[in-house]
Amino acid sequence: MKSSRRTTAAVVALGATVALLATGCSSSGGGTGSTSDPITLTVTTFGTMGLDDLYTQYESENPGIKIQATNIDTGGNAKTDWQTKQAAGAGLPDVQAVEEGWLSAVMQVSDQFTDLSQYGAKDISDQWVDWKVKQATDSNGRIIGYGTDIGPEGLCYNKTLFAAAGLPTDRDQVATLFGGANATWADYFALGEKYKAATGKPWYDQSGFIWNAMVNQQPEGYYTSDGKLNIENNSDLKSLWSELAGGAAAGLSSGQTQWDWGKGKAFTDGSFATFVCPGWMLGVVKGQVTAAGGDASTGWDFANVFPGGPANWGGSFLTVPTQSKHPKEAAALAQWLTAAKQQAAAFTVAGAFPSNIEAQSDPAVTGTNELSTFFNGAPLGTILAERAKGVVAQYKGPDDSVIQEQVFGPSALSLDSGTDGQTAWNNAITLLNQLVVNK
Repeated sequence: MKSSRRTTAAVVALGATVALLATGCSSSGGGTGSTSDPITLTVTTFGTMGLDDLYTQYESENPGIKIQATNIDTGGNAKTDWQTKQAAGAGLPDVQAVEEGWLSAVMQVSDQFTDLSQYGAKDISDQWVDWKVKQATDSNGRIIGYGTDIGPEGLCYNKTLFAAAGLPTDRDQVATLFGGANATWADYFALGEKYKAATGKPWYDQSGFIWNAMVNQQPEGYYTSDGKLNIENNSDLKSLWSELAGGAAAGLSSGQTQWDWGKGKAFTDGSFATFVCPGWMLGVVKGQVTAAGGDASTGWDFANVFPGGPANWGGSFLTVPTQSKHPKEAAALAQWLTAAKQQAAAFTVAGAFPSNIEAQSDPAVTGTNELSTFFNGAPLGTILAERAKGVVAQYKGPDDSVIQEQVFGPSALSLDSGTDGQTAWNNAITLLNQLVVNK
């Protein structure tokens, strides 16, 4: 799974969220410092998690606590930061956000994280979808992380560009166009060729994100469930790679730079018409459009469909490293940030779809907010809840993010530059043998 989640210059206006926080968030009772001698808790997150205003709320409700937050631009860079400080034995925060793509690496040193069961995690574990809790439970039954979001994927599409190509624009009709519950990648690429023939323009932004989605849909991805590499002789992955290569060869990829998109301009100038969107990516899209000077009139919408079936990209956990000098207070903060009202508030800001079950039906998630307004009034929370059905947590091995970013990343980029599929696959395998030694 791709582990990068990009920050945006402007994600969503926060007025609705502030109002929600003022009325809906109860005190955690987690602060044990005093106003004259407050405890400072350090928090490290990454990408678009939607937590910033929640820190202020928590400090207000717990005057003995001050929060010092650091947000790293991408999950990949956050992993590097964690690994460096973990190896040094110093420098980790009181609360560390961990991305699903490198959770397996964390689990290899799970004894370096506080067992949140000491602070009631098992008593409240039914608050989250069960597979999220299982992911954060090590082989000794220790729960080392509270789940934040999950990343069910739907399809972002530009209705203005669809109309220009003579395609349906209503989101329900668009879902049907792609095949509804039976949507396949073959259908997706075939529609892309139809769009390209009608407009002369590419269909999607770049091949890397498509490949990421394809891999995440498999029962087993880069690793088998028992932790063995699952790539070189994997006929399913090879077949999907062939489809991806065919799409690139047909000119369906716009060849954009991941996490840049021409400073957002590609989202506003018709460079591509479809985009794979886990919930948290919705905030990224809005931020990119806004950064490029666009607004809701740019035409982006969100459909309840995804080629190949249910897929999950991303999702994080809040952990408490044993380096923390305030584990009780840190655990209380992590628990509060992942409670229902707080996860609902984060969704209105960043589209981070809650792993907390109660939050999934919260009016802040299912109703209208700044983000849904940007996407032409699409019922984002309702659609994402539908897209989450059928998602099964895929085992992510210790080098999963390395394989996605450094092995297949360059090869996917080369497809967009004209390299044929077999050569690109062979190049990926060469990189795999160079970079992933513990096979």
